Amino acid sequence: MGRHKKWKTPKELEPLIDDYFDTCDETKRPYTVTGLAYHLGTNRQTLCNYEKDAKFKYIIERAKLRCEMYAEECLYTRTNVAGVIFSLKNNWKWKDKHEQEIKQSHSFDSKTDSELDNIIDRLKKEINDSE
Repeated sequence: MGRHKKWKTPKELEPLIDDYFDTCDETKRPYTVTGLAYHLGTNRQTLCNYEKDAKFKYIIERAKLRCEMYAEECLYTRTNVAGVIFSLKNNWKWKDKHEQEIKQSHSFDSKTDSELDNIIDRLKKEINDSE
């Protein structure tokens, strides 16, 4: 049997979320999902579980987007951004993307793994036979 919902409707939750952001602005604290959950008297996972409920999805997504936007803006306004980058990568699935083009220079490149295994086996046999 599941636990009772802390908030029955998004209209009940929305002013509490707004209060979190207002409090952060007044105290000059950063917006975070964990901070939001704490302010709401719950935890991060419970807040994320509410997001799975269709009627709460929009309000939770919007609050999380505001936290992500805050973190992204910090990349441009702060001099030490290592923590911000860490948060964006770990909380928002951002990643460093490095693409590298590899040119095919061997005839083996188009072979399958099993074909390459067969070639290696033949070479090993040839070496053993020649000894």
